[in-house]
Amino acid sequence: MATQSPFSWLGEVLQDLPRPPIAPPPWAVHEAQHRLVLFLNHVLMQEPEAMSRLQRLCGRTMLLQWQDFQITLQATAAGLLDLASPAATPDLVVTLIEQSALNIAQGLMQGDKPAIRIEGDVELATQVSWLIDNVRWDLEEDLSRLLGDTAAHTLVQFARAARAALIRFAAGAVPPTGRSSAT
Repeated sequence: MATQSPFSWLGEVLQDLPRPPIAPPPWAVHEAQHRLVLFLNHVLMQEPEAMSRLQRLCGRTMLLQWQDFQITLQATAAGLLDLASPAATPDLVVTLIEQSALNIAQGLMQGDKPAIRIEGDVELATQVSWLIDNVRWDLEEDLSRLLGDTAAHTLVQFARAARAALIRFAAGAVPPTGRSSAT
């Protein structure tokens, strides 16, 4: 018997909400894009093979888009990413198809990749696909630099256990606690 999450109605409600007509100012969008590029480069620097692959794509551009959010990235000679010129014509366009942020988050929590549409250069698409499949952020390593190895490991283990419990709860398969209840 398949059970439905008690919060499934929340996705429908959030999807039906009107979008605010006010867009963030261009400077805020630009700063957010720069922060995203810094984070992506931080993750890439932990993977020498990823940097090597990006070096071979130097100068190629890719447009990533989801709903109204767009960012055009360019591979650099150092094997990292940079914001491309606004006038640049992208060699590759990657569009996240799912419109609901809640559905995307649920899928990511379950280990699923969101559905995307890719248009453009086949070689660049192959390399981007490899990056998506093989490059992961090592959160525990970053936390260990701040908190120490033991604290970072404990915090990440706790987060993994909480994630697993949330997934089980959302799936309606909360295991019994093992305690017997006397009535």
